[in-house]
Amino acid sequence: MNLPRRRQFLHLAAGAAALPAVSRTARAQSYPTKPVRWIVGFAAGGPADIVARLMGQWLSERLGQPFITENRPGGGGNIGTEAALKAPPDGYTLLVVQSSNAINAALYPNLNFNFPGDVAPVAAIIGVPNVMVVNLSVPAKTLPEFIDYAKANPGKVNMASSGNGTSPHISGELFKMRTGLKIVHVPYRGAAPALTDLLAGQVQFMVSTLPSSIEYIKTGKVRALAVTSKARVDALPNIPTAAEFVPDYEASGWYGVGAPKGTPAEIVDRLNKEINAGLADL
Repeated sequence: MNLPRRRQFLHLAAGAAALPAVSRTARAQSYPTKPVRWIVGFAAGGPADIVARLMGQWLSERLGQPFITENRPGGGGNIGTEAALKAPPDGYTLLVVQSSNAINAALYPNLNFNFPGDVAPVAAIIGVPNVMVVNLSVPAKTLPEFIDYAKANPGKVNMASSGNGTSPHISGELFKMRTGLKIVHVPYRGAAPALTDLLAGQVQFMVSTLPSSIEYIKTGKVRALAVTSKARVDALPNIPTAAEFVPDYEASGWYGVGAPKGTPAEIVDRLNKEINAGLADL
């Protein structure tokens, strides 16, 4: 092969090798070309739903296509998770991932999916402390008073949660273990319906995510006893931590974004970039 032809051949070979990379880049730059479905495994109005709608609005504005929140409550988030992870891995179905997804892998032995193996991690969004709240009819004004009240009424205090395996549920169970309380767990299909029954007095106690309950606390519709984080939170500076009364107690939740395994890496990378840009803009 003479030199000019060799040079021409090398140029053609290099161009052919670059075609997949060019195709991947073009696909990422053009994504999305249609609405994106964002599945939430809990009822509307809860923290996962709030996360999806706030971040979805940001992504819609940045990427020019609607990010539509679809609530699939039930099974401690497993129904929505299964629907998301079994969707085509094309970047047009996302899942609000949260601490319950990790918890459920241990709680439910016969799931129709393997969460660690079937999810493509996209981005972390936020860590969220929980807060212990009671209906105003409960006579306890502090966490020690509530512990005494619950001990004096074993099996008569109901504890609402946003569902089996959720961060509030596990936070409440840890609280029960550390204090020896006999409280009846009542799971709901999300934080919003659980808080509705707490407000109505159908249940007396709840470990709630802070975003779900903070307005009810600030308007005096429920009474906050303690936050579950290691330190007090700026949003409720006068509310003590549970650890101030129950040694070494700490619990919190987290939220992120996932996609079905096999979603193109360039789409995952673009979503990660845009989500992180949105978080930095807050």
